[in-house]
Amino acid sequence: MGGGAGTPDLFYREAQRLGYVARSAFKLLQMQKQFKLITPGSSVLDLGCAPGAWLQVACQSLGPLKCSGAIVGIDTKKVKVPAMHCDSRVQTVCGNVMELPREKIKDLSPQKKGFSVILSDMCPLVSGITTRDSVLSAELGHRALDLAVGGDAFSSPCTNPQVDGELNDIGDNGILQLGGHLVIKLLESEDTKVLFLFDRLSCGSTLRLYYSKMKQISRD
Repeated sequence: MGGGAGTPDLFYREAQRLGYVARSAFKLLQMQKQFKLITPGSSVLDLGCAPGAWLQVACQSLGPLKCSGAIVGIDTKKVKVPAMHCDSRVQTVCGNVMELPREKIKDLSPQKKGFSVILSDMCPLVSGITTRDSVLSAELGHRALDLAVGGDAFSSPCTNPQVDGELNDIGDNGILQLGGHLVIKLLESEDTKVLFLFDRLSCGSTLRLYYSKMKQISRD
């Protein structure tokens, strides 16, 4: 593929220059710039953290080490914490998010009180069959939502929630702290990725939903 402006090759070279392990770092950088999801002192859970680019951006967003905070990455692969842009606040766990009990994941958070930010970049093994891949991606996204808020927020993992709406009666046994943020990436088609960003409000079990489309930067 050519190296013209906006092509994946350009993002790949820029990621290498900046010390990121994958060009997928730019997706989180863009969201962080727009929504300010991660702040100093945040506790961050990165679901599907391989190869570690989102761990790097999350740690950078925490600020200096003195600002505290914590980042936990979980992946079915054993992921080594990247040397650049990461520090002692970052740890990784090898495990299957679809099988790990909610309480076991919550125990990984500071004081076992849950996480203030949950990022899900989980992606199925892509078959090239758009419909199949989208359904499998939705199942992973639904699992992330279930872990975050508890119970079933949607009756089906393939249900499309109302954009800029609010979701009520979603349960209060999730691992996302009230006032926290949840990002879920879903595969929609060959050329786009869909990201749902949720804010868990402090007034009861309510989620505010935002919808955003991003051009595909990489398959990492």
